[in-house]
Amino acid sequence: MSKQLYESNVKAVPYPQLCVYAKLADLNNLATIKERFDDPAVREKMSAQVPEDKLKQLRDTIEGMTFSTDSVTCSVPPVGEVSLRIIEREEPKCVKFETVNSPIPLNLWIQVLPTSDTSCKMKLTVGADLNIFIKGMVEKPLKEGVEKLADMLAAIPYGA
Repeated sequence: MSKQLYESNVKAVPYPQLCVYAKLADLNNLATIKERFDDPAVREKMSAQVPEDKLKQLRDTIEGMTFSTDSVTCSVPPVGEVSLRIIEREEPKCVKFETVNSPIPLNLWIQVLPTSDTSCKMKLTVGADLNIFIKGMVEKPLKEGVEKLADMLAAIPYGA
């Protein structure tokens, strides 16, 4: 087993560092993802970018998500319930997470640094202990996944 790190590109976020940190440090705030998915305009935009079968899979996953202050849980077939739990908060610059019930134990760090009084930048890092066989299977999806997650988190309306 060896520790592998996967980092996103730095993302510009047009909201103050404190607003972004506050939303990410309480995962109940991310329940708005479910509400936004029900918005017809959002669904239309997504259907233009995502194949229908993947969109249905995403819809089912989002519908089954549950949120608390410290964790978000979703059902991941065939694995079952997988949670992401906050293990450390370093206000206002970092929130650290770990997976629970995941077939591959992962840690996630979200770093938020100010660029001005009204904007900040964000970077995600995923750490995983992988053996050589698993690494070959999951390296590309992890690299792509951390980048997509960073894009999604950078697009959240943190001021709302």
